Amino acid sequence: MPGTRGSVVVVNCGSSSVKLALVDPVTGERSLSCLGERLGTPDAVVHMTTTVGGEKRTRTITPAATTHRGALAHVLQRLLDMDLPPLLGVGHRVVQGGSLFRGSVRIDDRVLGQISELSALAPLHNPANVSGIEAARAVLPELEHVAVFDTAFHQTMPEASYRYAVPQRWYEEFGVRRYGMHGTSHRFVSQRAGQLLAEATGADPRRLKLVVAHLGNGCSATAVLGGRSVDTTMGLTPLEGLVMGTRSGDVDPAVLELVAERTGEGVGEIVRQLNSASGLLALSGLSNDVRTLWDKAAEGHAGAKLALDVFAHRAAKHVAALTVPLGGLDALVLTGGIGENAVGVRSMLLSRLAHLGLVEDPAANAAHGRGSLPEGRITRAREDGSGPLAVVVPTDEELLIARDTVELVEHR
Repeated sequence: MPGTRGSVVVVNCGSSSVKLALVDPVTGERSLSCLGERLGTPDAVVHMTTTVGGEKRTRTITPAATTHRGALAHVLQRLLDMDLPPLLGVGHRVVQGGSLFRGSVRIDDRVLGQISELSALAPLHNPANVSGIEAARAVLPELEHVAVFDTAFHQTMPEASYRYAVPQRWYEEFGVRRYGMHGTSHRFVSQRAGQLLAEATGADPRRLKLVVAHLGNGCSATAVLGGRSVDTTMGLTPLEGLVMGTRSGDVDPAVLELVAERTGEGVGEIVRQLNSASGLLALSGLSNDVRTLWDKAAEGHAGAKLALDVFAHRAAKHVAALTVPLGGLDALVLTGGIGENAVGVRSMLLSRLAHLGLVEDPAANAAHGRGSLPEGRITRAREDGSGPLAVVVPTDEELLIARDTVELVEHR
């Protein structure tokens, strides 16, 4: 942790949005947070929230330019005019680091060029990440800038986990392999879960066998052995793996050929539909929001019930499969908007995993999420202390990015 107290500017540029926060790397407190939405359109806006003395104040501003770079530069210029804690550095979330980056790195022109070259593997995200880095470096050139990659945590996967059974040329020339995503969340959550389990059971975090399930609008699960990722559900892109809000998850690749023949649509359009018009939204014909689907399923909506059943079924299959590279299971760790808050969905998942020894504690499950108990056990522990547990652990990717940034700045 830093010798000088202050805040880290954490920047997260998405395909059509930008998030910025000032994060205290010790306490995790945010003195300022911003969300820019609908970037690239005339309706672009930025919501800025400041916290002073525990009181939050939010205002909406229209950026001078609607691009990622323009909106972020606008926000950063305003930030410099505020009375804020000392700035220790700038941390940037970068989606795709390919096989080049096994950890977080300080950004220079060479690193920025490499991130840009990796855009072929993340065409919706890496160009936005680059724009955010360029804007922040232009406004804050005196600060160190650090890239924290979603894929880096998964670079410890063995070849048996990350290789596809495809022509060798695809792998060697095009980089076709499994990279995984959500690595920043999986790393933060697995570290925190290790601390909780060590306190509760005396377990050695260096030996723990965890499956971390990040369940939100995007979903992935990772097998974490002794703090290292050994397998995960997302692949070359975030489309592989679990059923998600609008993503299909695993499908037979021959689906693309069939749909193309029947509709005349190109591969790009079909993949777009698998990313943004599938998942819970397609199954339910209603919504990609689990809260809405839960309420509608209770009212008898068949599509909502089907969507939840498929979601839980597929998630349970993947969780169980990830115990294979672990050689067992000490704990299932649930995080993300659904994992942290959706009591009913957690119950559906645990009921499908009872054969692994995960037995729901209904009272404990009901107590976690929606502002009551943020973290802790939701399954029954055996009297002899044996058997796996399921725990809820809120993720905090911004805090991990802030801490990585300070670590690199302090040890330059």
